[in-house]
Amino acid sequence: MGMGEPLANYAALVKAIRILIDPKLGVGYSPRRITVSTVGLVPGIDKLGREDLKVNLAISLHATTDDVRGRLMPVNRSFDLAALMGAVKRYPLASRQRVFFEYVMLEDVNDTVDDAQRLVRLLRGVKAKVNLIPFNDWEGARFRRPPLARILAFQSVLLDAGLTTTVRWSKGEDIGAACGQLREPSAVASASAS
Repeated sequence: MGMGEPLANYAALVKAIRILIDPKLGVGYSPRRITVSTVGLVPGIDKLGREDLKVNLAISLHATTDDVRGRLMPVNRSFDLAALMGAVKRYPLASRQRVFFEYVMLEDVNDTVDDAQRLVRLLRGVKAKVNLIPFNDWEGARFRRPPLARILAFQSVLLDAGLTTTVRWSKGEDIGAACGQLREPSAVASASAS
């Protein structure tokens, strides 16, 4: 995660996974300890599923409608939610394996109870785990973190529907180093000087 879109460099990704899981020539990691995180490149998800590598799949979802996801993630214009969820449902999973869905919560963008109910419907029939990630505020950001009560209400809807759901609380917020807070050094310097 955080190193670019792995499915956009498919051959190198598969080569790296094979090295990591090879017990003789590589490191010997269990495939269940490896997660490929994607924005949702549908052809790559389908292709990876045919490799029989048995690695975990994580989807950066962040929205429950094509309109909102298209504004947040331009990839949605090429592979909409229906296409993405079709690929997710085709992805082969072992009996205890789940697809991880990353969902950054943005105040007044994707954080309502209606959004949570749509997410429940979207994930119906998918062995899923949802990671809710409250947005990490910084000075000048165009988004804001939802209030705690709204985050917990969203999570409650998912839990009540039987979806395994966690809230990922970031560390390092106090120094502008939490997930999603990397920015130009001059911005960090000016923020810490004030």
